[in-house]
Amino acid sequence: MSPSSAAAIPPVLAEVVRSGFVEGHHRGSLVVLAADGTVELALGDVTAPVFPRSSNKPMQAAGVLRAGLDLSGERLALAAASHSGEIFHRDLVQKMLSEHELTPAELQCPPDLPLDPVETETYLAAGAVRDRVTMNCSGKHAAMLAACDLNGWPKDSYLDPEHPLQKLIHEVVKEAAGEPVAAVGTDGCGAPLMAISLTGLARAFRHFVLAPEGSAERRVADAMRAHPEYVAGTRRPDTWLMREVPGVLSKMGAEAVQAVALPDGRALAFKIDDGATRALGPVLARALRMLGVDGEVVARIGEAPLHGGGGVVGEIRAVF
Repeated sequence: MSPSSAAAIPPVLAEVVRSGFVEGHHRGSLVVLAADGTVELALGDVTAPVFPRSSNKPMQAAGVLRAGLDLSGERLALAAASHSGEIFHRDLVQKMLSEHELTPAELQCPPDLPLDPVETETYLAAGAVRDRVTMNCSGKHAAMLAACDLNGWPKDSYLDPEHPLQKLIHEVVKEAAGEPVAAVGTDGCGAPLMAISLTGLARAFRHFVLAPEGSAERRVADAMRAHPEYVAGTRRPDTWLMREVPGVLSKMGAEAVQAVALPDGRALAFKIDDGATRALGPVLARALRMLGVDGEVVARIGEAPLHGGGGVVGEIRAVF
């Protein structure tokens, strides 16, 4: 292996320990920003573009506000959500659609089961099936449709990257990240997905918490922090962190992406290279402690036990 190819291998951020034996590793890249926005720690390549997946949702929600849609409170939090599909999530999506004279059939996110496994059991036991409203991105899609309806933009093509709404969101991502969008793909929900670096993602979250009051970015950050259960769910780390640590903005994304900003402008972003979400908690907890955030909620987030024979036989633990 050449020195250049070896340097491209991401560092180990977490290891899998079973019965005292290290049976695997999770590699990734992580960046921590100081309060003034400078890079305080960089593990791996934090300047290469990645798809932030649902960590981009605050920027998408800000784009909807810039399009003129007047959302606030729980509705705005849900527009930035990867919700768990709990009853209160589904009810509010339905209400948002009806308030704008829209129907679930107009949502272009795919039908799905609740993201939360506990909720899925209850949902299926009641005889329910996969549904667009239940899909974790349905709040975002409802808000996008409402923005299109408000502006007289086509609703049947609202997910086209060249649609006026998506071009507006593209500008929000570029401005917040402080860098050009490197690539545009398709997210799991069908929406355009803008690639930026992990440093850009951390900068974006920092930008949201420091934005002037009343700006689209600050309105999104404030709604998410005031109503974290609508951003995630009752059994989710993003909810716990925003509820229990004042002023924190937190949003995970698929393929093991996480971004967090503290109210003083310190921020972090990371991605586990193999997409294993089981490593998210331990890595996030370690990174938060590096920022001086600790306590019971951080310990809870960091718990990632391994089971064997009906009992706990090991753990996934951060190693940086």
